[in-house]
Amino acid sequence: MTYHGAVKVGGPPDVRELAHLIITKIAVGPHDNNAYLLRCRATDEQLLIDAAADAPVLLETVGPQLATVVTTHRHHDHWGALAAVVEATGARTAAGRIDAEAVDVPTALPLDDGDVLKVGQVELTVRQLTGHTPGAIVLVYDDPQGHPHVFTGDCLFPGGVGNTWGDPAAFDTLYRDVTEKLFDVLPDETWIYPGHGNDTTLGAERPHLPEWRARGW
Repeated sequence: MTYHGAVKVGGPPDVRELAHLIITKIAVGPHDNNAYLLRCRATDEQLLIDAAADAPVLLETVGPQLATVVTTHRHHDHWGALAAVVEATGARTAAGRIDAEAVDVPTALPLDDGDVLKVGQVELTVRQLTGHTPGAIVLVYDDPQGHPHVFTGDCLFPGGVGNTWGDPAAFDTLYRDVTEKLFDVLPDETWIYPGHGNDTTLGAERPHLPEWRARGW
C-alpha cells in the first residue's frame, strides 16, 4: 500500500518501505504527537524518534530490540513515555545537547549540529534549528536511492515553522535556520515528517516562505 502519513491516535501506524530503511509512523495521545520508528533493513537495528506518550502502544510497535530513542526537543509532550520505553528496552537516549538538560530522563548521547547518528548502516544527519526551543534538532536521511527524508519535530509543519509564541527574535532565528539548513540545501522532493499532524514536502511549502516571513509566524 502507498504511504500517506495520515495517522490518528488509536489508529494503525503507517509504514513506508525505502531501499535501506523502513519508517513506521504512529500517533499517540493526549496531544496527537507523531512518533517514528526507523529500522535498518540490513541489520534490523531500530531507532525511535520521540517517545511522546502511550508507552504500551510504542512498545508494541518497537518490540524489545530498540537501540536508540532520540528526543527532538525539550517539550514534555515529546518525551512523556521516554522513561518507560527506556526501562523496557534498555535503549540509549539521545537529544540535542542544549535541550537535553530540560529532559528529565538522562541523555546518554548529546547531539550537536552536523553530527551523524547511525541506525544500523543508515546514517542520519543532525541539524539544530533554534527558535521553537533553544536546542531543537531535526534528523535528515539522504536516501542514496531516492530523495531526502527529514524528521522535523516541532520546527517545521505543513503551513509554517513551529510556534515561537509571538517572540520576533525566536521566529527570526527559526525561520533562518529552517531556510538555510533545509530549504536552501535540500530538493523539493524532500519529505517532511513533523511532530504532529500530516506530512508535507519542501516543494509544497517552498512557495510560501515569503508569506511566512511577512506574517512573522
